[in-house]
Amino acid sequence: MSILSKMVETIKNNPEYEKVGMILCHNGVVRGYSKDGRKVKGLKVKLDKTKLINLINRIKNKPGITDVLVDIREGKLKIGEDIMFVVIAGDIRENVFPALKEAVNSIKSDVLKKEEEIS
Repeated sequence: MSILSKMVETIKNNPEYEKVGMILCHNGVVRGYSKDGRKVKGLKVKLDKTKLINLINRIKNKPGITDVLVDIREGKLKIGEDIMFVVIAGDIRENVFPALKEAVNSIKSDVLKKEEEIS
């Protein structure tokens, strides 16, 4: 079973799952090119665990959100490898879509330090 499948199963086993109307998932992967178009060999990822815990708690406290799960790989990653999985469950899309967007953007800007290895 994949990491993402396990995360979804964890959500489904949440005692408050009856409140869930949708589960959204994000799977970030290492791109072969930087935002400015340069070829990338790989990516080094470092995680601030305290900031991640604070972010997860903040998102969980948003209206309609039942659960938030995040799995992030640290270290040296190759092109195409998974960097992070974010799974958010909640009642309706008006609550869950913005929560996923905020979580992913905050992880990328505040929780992770990424360094591209340029070819």
